[in-house]
Amino acid sequence: MPHELDDIDIGIITSLQQDGRKSFRQIARELNISTPTVQTRYQRLVNIGLIKSISPVIDPTNLKKKGKEKLGKQDIVDSHNVNLKSGMTIQMTCDLCEGEIGNKPHVFKFANFERFFCCNTCKTEYKEKNRGRIQSIIDKAKEEES
Repeated sequence: MPHELDDIDIGIITSLQQDGRKSFRQIARELNISTPTVQTRYQRLVNIGLIKSISPVIDPTNLKKKGKEKLGKQDIVDSHNVNLKSGMTIQMTCDLCEGEIGNKPHVFKFANFERFFCCNTCKTEYKEKNRGRIQSIIDKAKEEES
């Protein structure tokens, strides 16, 4: 008997296509349903063979070979199949000013997040600008641990 997709199934799939790293809880909030419902529906979609895997989508424009040489067409099949090699570097941009980050990023860690900055000034401004949101995320992470 075929399985007929409904709005919840489609919502779960769409949400995961946007960001496969989303938690079941995040998806549940988006769809205004319970987390166990998302978990059950997701598992059913896997079991019936519709969802085969959740895979990373690589942005090859951020990758460089050794010596800052950009990737060529022979290195990229598609965003799921990039020919990664040891020694490649990822060009990072500042999470505040979006400027290029040099050799050593300034890292700000909170809850299970990391943000990267080009300088301490950007890091400090980011903390001040997002103080309330950062504290809320930290509080939620502590609640989930309990």
